Amino acid sequence: MKIGFVGLGNMGAAIAANLVKARHEVLVWNRSAAKAKPLTDAGAVLAASPKAAAAGREAVITMLADDAALESVVSGDDGILAGLDQGALHISMSTIAVATAEGLAAQHRAHGQRFLCAPVFGRPEAAAAAKLFIAAAGEPADLKTAKPIFEAISQRVFEVGTTPSLANLVKLCGNFMILSSIEAMAEAMTLAEKGGVAKAKLLEVLTGSLFDAPIYRTYGGILVEERFKPAGFAAPLGLKDMRLAAQSADTLRVPMPLLSLLRDHLLQTIAVEGEEIDWSGIARTVAKNGGL
Repeated sequence: MKIGFVGLGNMGAAIAANLVKARHEVLVWNRSAAKAKPLTDAGAVLAASPKAAAAGREAVITMLADDAALESVVSGDDGILAGLDQGALHISMSTIAVATAEGLAAQHRAHGQRFLCAPVFGRPEAAAAAKLFIAAAGEPADLKTAKPIFEAISQRVFEVGTTPSLANLVKLCGNFMILSSIEAMAEAMTLAEKGGVAKAKLLEVLTGSLFDAPIYRTYGGILVEERFKPAGFAAPLGLKDMRLAAQSADTLRVPMPLLSLLRDHLLQTIAVEGEEIDWSGIARTVAKNGGL
């Protein structure tokens, strides 16, 4: 396929690399062009703007840090809306607000373009290994168009509806549960360690019995080894996602008291440890609050 790719952060660069490896024709754009060099060395072509990355492409993929960054590359004279052909597809893989996804869908409809949301679950190492999980929502024809792309980057795709923004709601729910699991492990490990049981031994018991799941194995190992820098998923991005989840909770009138705790721990962690720490670094905050 002829694919445009906009946004080459930790996740975007790994996803784009797998598309190149799968022999798709990939045009890439990033605000910092230097990040594109490994991809252009591998066969991708550097575009001069988001508009150029979308022009003549069957699909353009965006993987940006937040809503503002996504909206900035979509709109304007050099934006995706201006470059994407009528009938071509924009696949948003960013974690964004439900309202933002709804607004983008309307803009693309007005331009005769297609749009679907396909945010991913998985850290950069999973992206590099083409082992992401994708929550996708959009019209059946759009999902069919995206299938070769999804096959090149993921291990499973979950189709969650025909309204694109539903995929973003699923992603926000998932990220809330991931951070909730990190919080629970951090509290349990702090309790165990303060009582004389090593964190690694507790994790061995948990993952060897009732908690043998990827989320506990992956993040449990990070917590035991305190691998909080460099960040695989920076704490400010996690804070952004909790804020977006709270927006949906407010809109839908759903009380989420645990969400408030997670937000506060992220704020405390960022304030003390700096913005470069992984979101799992809330475990350091939990440990310090527990006297360790």
